[in-house]
Amino acid sequence: MSEGLQRHPELDDGLRPLDATTRLERTTLPGEATAPADTDRPPAGTALLVTVRGPGLGTRYPVAGPTVTIGRHPDSDIRLEDVTVSRRHAQLRIADGSYTVADLGSLNGTYVNQERIESVALEDGDEIQIGKFRLMLRVGR
Repeated sequence: MSEGLQRHPELDDGLRPLDATTRLERTTLPGEATAPADTDRPPAGTALLVTVRGPGLGTRYPVAGPTVTIGRHPDSDIRLEDVTVSRRHAQLRIADGSYTVADLGSLNGTYVNQERIESVALEDGDEIQIGKFRLMLRVGR
């Protein structure tokens, strides 16, 4: 235990201090889902967004065209049905083999690798958080 901190002598909570041999593991909370490791890379020249956390776990969305709209609106290219998602939430832009995601003024924001963004270039394996959904970009090379 750290110097200056003392455990009450009558408490035996079974806890031990952390040391170099302690292994920490992430725990999935009740109601929180995470995807299996099946986020393999698609064929060369194509890309996918794979749901790795949230509703529709494991769903694969092909990324095609110069732009892909993501939101709750029925006309969205990728429709994510949840109140945490704005009707027109984000847009993915594809040009010359590069991928960019931009927030479209959504209420809850768009996050890439857990950082809120306005617009940012993406790389294979980046995770886009839109409401309850976390989507991983997989780019075929």
